[in-house]
Amino acid sequence: MIEYLILGLIVLGVLYVLATYNKFQTTKRRIEASVQEIGNQLKRQADLIPNLVESVKGYMKHEKDIFKDLTDARKAAMQAIDTGSAQKMLDVSAKLANALAPIRAVFESTPELQAAGPTNQLMEELRDTADKVMYSRRILIDLTADYNIMVVTVPSSIIAGMFSFTKMAGLKVEGIEENLQVSKEELKTPKVKLN
Repeated sequence: MIEYLILGLIVLGVLYVLATYNKFQTTKRRIEASVQEIGNQLKRQADLIPNLVESVKGYMKHEKDIFKDLTDARKAAMQAIDTGSAQKMLDVSAKLANALAPIRAVFESTPELQAAGPTNQLMEELRDTADKVMYSRRILIDLTADYNIMVVTVPSSIIAGMFSFTKMAGLKVEGIEENLQVSKEELKTPKVKLN
């Protein structure tokens, strides 16, 4: 009888090790897929930019620097996608967003441009892509957090040690250190004035 109990405990232990190992591997693959999705969306955005630039150029002849910034941001995006580094892709994503901001401002302030079907469609596609990049970032952050929790909590940390699973670096956000502090000013309720 005791032999069966010991055998049952061994089988349960082996099943736990296998299940935990598989969970680590599954989470790692989902993190990799999430990084690929960020790259996919950034590539989509970079591919849309030349069409948007051509649509808006006539209305912005005086803003040559904007187009240069946009072209540079697009090239940087394509290079970051080729590296496969999530952090590089997200850094470039911010650069792309900054380069697109002046075009969005012109678009929103120019009724003729808003009325142009292709330009309007491209702006919608860019907004949609930006939303998808943010969603992909959120998934990547959540998956990395779940994985890192498994690496440091008992009993999964034992399995992590056995199979050399180590903590994965999360995404770095420019200007935010490990310990985020909120100032008193940031805690104040914002005041809104409508004219």
